Amino acid sequence: MAVEFESLAVGDVIGETAVALNRADLVRYAGASGDFNPIHWNERFATEVGLPGVIAHGMLTMGAAVQLVTDWAGDPTAVVDYQTRFTKPVVVEDVAGVSPTDAEGTPVRIEAKIGAKDDDARTVRVDLAVSVEGQKVLVKSQAVVRF
Repeated sequence: MAVEFESLAVGDVIGETAVALNRADLVRYAGASGDFNPIHWNERFATEVGLPGVIAHGMLTMGAAVQLVTDWAGDPTAVVDYQTRFTKPVVVEDVAGVSPTDAEGTPVRIEAKIGAKDDDARTVRVDLAVSVEGQKVLVKSQAVVRF
């Protein structure tokens, strides 16, 4: 790990990014995960069941968020715990006239900062703020990284 444990302090921002999710991402994730629920690809079905539109898979959103932490840590196995609560669905609009692979998609904003540090265990808790258009979509999103 390139990060020095001793140099970290509670409140340090370790990174921020935005991940754009589009309908093609949802199709690829459905194929990889086996989750072909029509709320993730069929607009009519999604709205009929009371959703605002097609929504991203929760685990896709969760995985996109923790990627910032694994990239920072330099080793995905350093993340020894990760949990979150889902609060709002991530609506992924259909972009007319644009190739699904070219569409930028719905920007999911992620900011990560050190929320706690345990000197004895040599771990830090990274708190993730995950939002779309200023609305939190994940809360209590926390990853524990061991050094």
